[in-house]
Amino acid sequence: MNQKRMNLNATTALTVALGLFVSLVFSTSLFSSMAEARTQRVIVFLKDQAAFTQVQNHFTKFGSQNLMTQNNLWGAAPHALSQVNGNIQTTLKSLNSVIVKIENPSEIQKLRLNPAVEFVDEEIFHPAPKPVRGFAVVNKLSRNATHITGETTGEFVPNASTPWGINAVRAVEAWPLSRQGAGARVLVLDTGIDKDHPSLKANLEKGKSFVDPYGLAYDYFDDVGHGSHVAGTIVGVADSSGFTGVAPKAKLLMGKVCTPEGCSNLSVARGIEWGIQEKVDLVSMSLGGAQATPTERRAVSKAAAAGITIVAASGNDGIPQVSYPAALPTVIAVGAVNADLLKADFSQWGPELAVVAPGVDVVSSVPQGSGRTPVVQIQLGSSPVQTIPSSFIEGSKTILEPLNKEMIDVAYGRPEDFAKVAASGKIALVKRGENKFMDKIKAGLDAKVAGLVVYNNVPGLIHGAISNDGSEIEIPIFVIELSQGEMIKASLASGNVAQTSLLVQKSNYSSFDGTSMATPHVAGVVALMKATNKQLTPAQVKAILTSTAKRLTPNTENEVGAGIVQADAAVEKATHPDVLNLPLGANLN
Repeated sequence: MNQKRMNLNATTALTVALGLFVSLVFSTSLFSSMAEARTQRVIVFLKDQAAFTQVQNHFTKFGSQNLMTQNNLWGAAPHALSQVNGNIQTTLKSLNSVIVKIENPSEIQKLRLNPAVEFVDEEIFHPAPKPVRGFAVVNKLSRNATHITGETTGEFVPNASTPWGINAVRAVEAWPLSRQGAGARVLVLDTGIDKDHPSLKANLEKGKSFVDPYGLAYDYFDDVGHGSHVAGTIVGVADSSGFTGVAPKAKLLMGKVCTPEGCSNLSVARGIEWGIQEKVDLVSMSLGGAQATPTERRAVSKAAAAGITIVAASGNDGIPQVSYPAALPTVIAVGAVNADLLKADFSQWGPELAVVAPGVDVVSSVPQGSGRTPVVQIQLGSSPVQTIPSSFIEGSKTILEPLNKEMIDVAYGRPEDFAKVAASGKIALVKRGENKFMDKIKAGLDAKVAGLVVYNNVPGLIHGAISNDGSEIEIPIFVIELSQGEMIKASLASGNVAQTSLLVQKSNYSSFDGTSMATPHVAGVVALMKATNKQLTPAQVKAILTSTAKRLTPNTENEVGAGIVQADAAVEKATHPDVLNLPLGANLN
């Protein structure tokens, strides 16, 4: 779901919409109604194994033909659903259920009245998972950009390029005992993956799609970017650049259960069923909504019974209500904190929240060439060229070749400010505040500037977008920090000329915000724990995570759960034989 939002709070890596569109991972509205009237899919849960076996045998023999096939074919055996006018699409053995495509809605009631049927659940769609501040649509971009090789180093040493969350959860400190996650198998249910990404391909065991085909390069390709980002935080290869995932030697299975239009509850159930059949150690789900369907509840329950830990995102609406499936009792619900270890303003909370993890300005892998890295360089007078920390406003012109122009100071970027200077063809330095961001842009366009560089009026950067449909305005817009803007302004006032270069580089990595980004940090820690002790049950994993988390405040309403996960303490506790006797406390509910 896309909504308009204004957020002018100033914090480091502040997420703002600037009066523009911002994409949310979750919505507080009820499920999207995307099932079309012409056909409808339902999942049918059978009451007993015998009835399921009958229907499965029918599917094995006749495939996706109509369930009433035996009424017209000699020698076809009757089964529990013989009178249903519909076609089986697949069977889910672990869930004792079948997915059926129905042409006539009256058949759904017939199914519900069938004595062999436990219950019938109709297909619905959760909103598609997206990071809070949005990102470019990757299937419209070139996938042939140059990229980091993903070269594995003999001994990984964190550096300035290492995502801050890796240090915050103390992942590297947990590696000696956990062997960096070697032996653990993680299933991510999301938007798919770029199987050839240099940070992912070595650890990708297999992928599978649970959505209808729609012309992708391969059926589980990530045309959204979200799944690849999540996967990189969990199992990204530790390379010479400093990038790594939390568990860089764990193996990954990717189930594509979401498209840009949403995530079907039936696809999610099929993905969990696949995880049960594959005997994975854990499932990471950075998706969800305001409710959980009976199908998803049943699938989550079956996974827990099979010993599979499920980690899920609490949601991004900033309300005291944990989303589903995160709010289900056996699931580990994860909220987000920023680099100051304060609750992210978008992070949902409530009694079900278990722990928090880094979820603001999280750098991870995206489909190759789909990321965008802003580069602002400036030379003031005869001083050396400086590279200035910056962000790029989505929906402004993407400059893939350096734009080299003189920069001038245009105060707050009001029409009267532009009227005082000769700004045409130059890069305008303007300060945030006083007038609306969109008014600054309009005034700059009217003055025919080559680009805008906005400097913040409080410490830190801001991130935002002026469109989320792929459209762009005529000029690029970059944002720099307050201190840098004041330094440039002062230099210009002293008579120096500022030669500026603006560039947006294609990248295989990008920074996202969201509880979607916090969840894989916790999933990575669980992978390290399971690599250390395969006997841990889901309840024991949850107990260890909450008991070893670093406590955070304020937390009067369980806004940050038990605190931020600490991988080294969790892994160390997982090695103790007496861990199997951990009491299950109230914090597991």
